[in-house]
Amino acid sequence: MQSHFSVEAQNQGQECVVSVSGELDLAAASSLEAELDRILESDVTRIVLNLAELEFIDSTGLSVLVRAQQRAQESGRELGLVNPGQQVERLLSLTGLSERLTLSDT
Repeated sequence: MQSHFSVEAQNQGQECVVSVSGELDLAAASSLEAELDRILESDVTRIVLNLAELEFIDSTGLSVLVRAQQRAQESGRELGLVNPGQQVERLLSLTGLSERLTLSDT
């Protein structure tokens, strides 16, 4: 069974908003990672991950977020997460990642 997942990036000047929807699991992690790699090679200074439509995330998905955050910091950029749903926010809290990853309301 193929899990449903999509990632869509929209550049807005120096900012790139990445909307993630569906289930971010082992099957989907590589497509998000590839998209984030592509964005991190561009000249945007701020990456916003919109998680409003993300229904599920597993440890593979979490590690993609952590690696992206580290790469953004190393290259002097901001990476923020916005609109995580209840399940996603709870997992970020339980794993302590809400401390490491930038969560904002806008």
